[in-house]
Amino acid sequence: MLKNSQIDGPRGNRATDADLVAASLGGDRQAFGHVVDRYQRLLCSVAYASLGNIAQSEDLAQEAFIEAWHKLPTLAEPEKLKAWLCGILRFKLSHHHRSESRRPMAAAQALDTVVHLPTDAAGVEEQAMDDEQQALLWQALENVPENYREVMVLYYREQRSMAQVAQDLDLSEATVKQRLSRGRKMLQERMMRFVEDALTRSTPGHIFTAGVIAALPAAMVATPAKAMGAGAVATQAGSAIKWTGLAAFLASASGFISSAFALRATLDRVRTKRERRQVIRTVVAFMGVALLFAVALLGMVQFTRNHPALAVPMAWTAQVIVLGFIAGYIALTARLMGGMRRLRSAERARRPERFTAEADQVDAPRREYRSRASLFGLPLVHIKFAMAEEGETPATGWIAAGERAYGILFAWGGYAVGMISVGIVSVGVVTVGAVGFGLVGVGTVGVGLLAIGAAAIGFRAYGSLSALGWDGALGGGFAIAHDAAIAPVAVAQETNSERAAELLDLASTQATQPVALLLIAALVIVPVVLYARAVRRRYKQENDGH
Repeated sequence: MLKNSQIDGPRGNRATDADLVAASLGGDRQAFGHVVDRYQRLLCSVAYASLGNIAQSEDLAQEAFIEAWHKLPTLAEPEKLKAWLCGILRFKLSHHHRSESRRPMAAAQALDTVVHLPTDAAGVEEQAMDDEQQALLWQALENVPENYREVMVLYYREQRSMAQVAQDLDLSEATVKQRLSRGRKMLQERMMRFVEDALTRSTPGHIFTAGVIAALPAAMVATPAKAMGAGAVATQAGSAIKWTGLAAFLASASGFISSAFALRATLDRVRTKRERRQVIRTVVAFMGVALLFAVALLGMVQFTRNHPALAVPMAWTAQVIVLGFIAGYIALTARLMGGMRRLRSAERARRPERFTAEADQVDAPRREYRSRASLFGLPLVHIKFAMAEEGETPATGWIAAGERAYGILFAWGGYAVGMISVGIVSVGVVTVGAVGFGLVGVGTVGVGLLAIGAAAIGFRAYGSLSALGWDGALGGGFAIAHDAAIAPVAVAQETNSERAAELLDLASTQATQPVALLLIAALVIVPVVLYARAVRRRYKQENDGH
């Protein structure tokens, strides 16, 4: 048995863990009491960081010590007593959480378990304050990751000693300092949101208004103005995001349909196996990059849901990825389309026998259609059907279509520029494309005064995954704007509020989007179907002959 003189102080600083274990194995309950005294703060703190309930954490820590007393003979390395005790506790915590998850009424406390109720008024108030403080404390700590939470709980319970926390958790002091700093920052952010939410919920609402109206004389009661509450904001925002997502999906789906018809049309014009392989690789590259971009944004949205502390940095990172996609897709389009033109010229020189048909001659009339009627020197319609050659000029007219098309009223092609333009990269007033720049830009990425897409950048932006705007932004994942933003992760002066909904004019958005969806489908699908049919009529016969 260890004598008191062998144990200096209540934490047993002289006796080693191995000494205390040896004495406890000999039946010395006092020695085990020193084990409890040495590690009770550690175990209770770890339990509290996991449970958020002081009484439950102390109960579970007591159970862990009792179990340790019975299992002491199984401890092979007494010098690792601390880690062994923590292991017993963590197993109990894991079992506790599994049990609680299977009990829907686990939070309901039975009446017969409530004991030691204070009988005087002061005691009742003190108990209520204690319960309230505990609830507020855990509400602040609950969403801080557990590894940061453990460090914070131990740090303040260990009288602000980083060295002791590091020793207790077997961490370096640098790691403790880092986790403590990050934990404090997350705690501060959550407390700010808690205060903001609490103040928002405390605002007088419709019940207050109804009470005032009911107190007025009957003759003075007027028809009340309609007001939109938080539920209406959520409903309209959800509906608008749904329509935006549908618009982006329809634009993307239409793009895939368009790509299929464009692939068929291009394959009708190829004359060698190398050209065929290059065409297929080009289409796969375009579709694959767009798909990877969408998957990357979806992954970021899901990651942010699981790591809310990183919401704002992830929102800005998403915008960097969107800008990277825009630049990369424009460069990819230029490279692949230029590569196809160079390959056609090379194949003409390498396999001249494959280009003997009348339709394959550089000056063949059927390579293009140019209307006789013109206005201000431009044909009303100019459509290029042949595969583009090096040095060939783009299709130009009031209505133009081709690999590169410049149309005053309408343009369709790989690069399309016009009042209404549809293409892989499109520029104009109303544009639809993988990347669309316009007053109204729609596509996988829409850029414009009004921008709609999977990602959108504009004065007002609606993105099913990401939106970056000035006046307003509505997003299914991220939304950043100067004035108003509505999204799971929103950054703006007004976020997810009635005022934000008003600034974004959600009601008008809902009313106009069905028409916009039909227009998107028509603009993307109809031209490419007609174009593919025309190409097949002009080139299929010669292609079959080779």
